[in-house]
Amino acid sequence: MSRDFLEDPSGTREEILAATFDTLMEHGYADLTIDKIGDEFDKSQSLIYHHYDGKDDVVLETLERLLEEHRTETFDGDIEEPREWLEEVVARPLDETIDEQKRKSLATLFELRARAIHDDDYREHFTRSDEVFEEFLADVIEEGKEQGVFRACNPVGVAGMVITVINGALVRRSTSESDDWIGDVRDEVQSYLEKCVYANDS
Repeated sequence: MSRDFLEDPSGTREEILAATFDTLMEHGYADLTIDKIGDEFDKSQSLIYHHYDGKDDVVLETLERLLEEHRTETFDGDIEEPREWLEEVVARPLDETIDEQKRKSLATLFELRARAIHDDDYREHFTRSDEVFEEFLADVIEEGKEQGVFRACNPVGVAGMVITVINGALVRRSTSESDDWIGDVRDEVQSYLEKCVYANDS
């Protein structure tokens, strides 16, 4: 998760979202409280309660803003190099070199996603998040087919498979003591893409 768009918040609500993001990265969801968000917020903590009913309200809006910003900045516009796009998307969660801050970020995202098991609002958000990413990847694959760099394949099916691998990597990297499996999984995903998606002469 990245908070780039919150580096220069434009008003009180965005300042609260920035403080929420920073607090999540520092403490995770389980230890998140309005008091801790208030410690990161330069103004009166009472303003948080003025705008939000509780921590889940502000967390969900933070997630929604992050998703919308990511969609706008990353997914809108022309796809000039579909293979590069797809390779980058796959490489990020399967990168063997991951620092502790990145691992902490992944763990926090997993915590939040786990809320969807019992919370309809979180389930709605992560369902929409998966749909946004899958739709974008399907568009990337369709564009690759039109450019001749991808072979005939089912863009929706490939996109769904890639998102499932990414989500699985998120869970495993957040809950396992070892990343020894990463290289083998990355090689298998690459083999799948070479055999089923990339054109032979791409």
